Amino acid sequence: MSDIKRLLDAEVLKRDCDGEICLERLDPIIVAHRHNDEAVSLVCALFAYGNVKQIVKFLDSLDFSLLHSSDNEIKRALKKHYYRFQKSEDVIALFIALKRLKEQTSLEDVFKSGYSRENSVIDGINELIKTLNSLYPHSSKGYDFLLSRVTMKTKGTGALKRWMMYLRWMVRDDNIDMGLWSGVDTKDLIIPLDTHTFNVSRRLGLLTRKRYDLEAAVELTCKLKEFDAEDPLKYDFALYRIGQEKLF
Repeated sequence: MSDIKRLLDAEVLKRDCDGEICLERLDPIIVAHRHNDEAVSLVCALFAYGNVKQIVKFLDSLDFSLLHSSDNEIKRALKKHYYRFQKSEDVIALFIALKRLKEQTSLEDVFKSGYSRENSVIDGINELIKTLNSLYPHSSKGYDFLLSRVTMKTKGTGALKRWMMYLRWMVRDDNIDMGLWSGVDTKDLIIPLDTHTFNVSRRLGLLTRKRYDLEAAVELTCKLKEFDAEDPLKYDFALYRIGQEKLF
């Protein structure tokens, strides 16, 4: 495992630079960086599935100033916006829910109200999902996929990849992640497991679980804590790029 750690440490140093997130090596965080805002970042993270060029194209089509507009203005402006499984009414629902939340509190405070009970990021995510659903009740196949379901278990449960990625963006602070939140410990984060990270981690012997789920994400996070107990997710972006660029 010492060879694997040296490989990953080198990749972390290589990737942690201003030029890593660029038009030539796209990532949805490129849009989030432009706005440096927790609500805009959540929109970017939740829509981060599928082809990265299409993700960024869709995100670039959105007017994020609508997060400060009236319900009617949001509905009018977004009536023709859709992305894969999400129809216009799903995009509208997310914007209205986020706008209403911003009027009352912050995503950070809602998350920490759940997280702080037992330092559980899953509890924090559940609190955010419940709050957004309560502020603008809306349900469809596309919207339920977008927000994900509240879960109290890890085995057999979806990896919550987009939510875990959002937390990485908000909590960690380097040239990749934005560190907009405080009071959440990096050691409590769970890796945002995607297919690239899953496959590379299995090939490197970091992950034994064959099923792509939240339990696999927890297992991989625990393994990465052997390399850095306080900040295991510093390896996440490097693992993702290794898989994306087919380096291993």
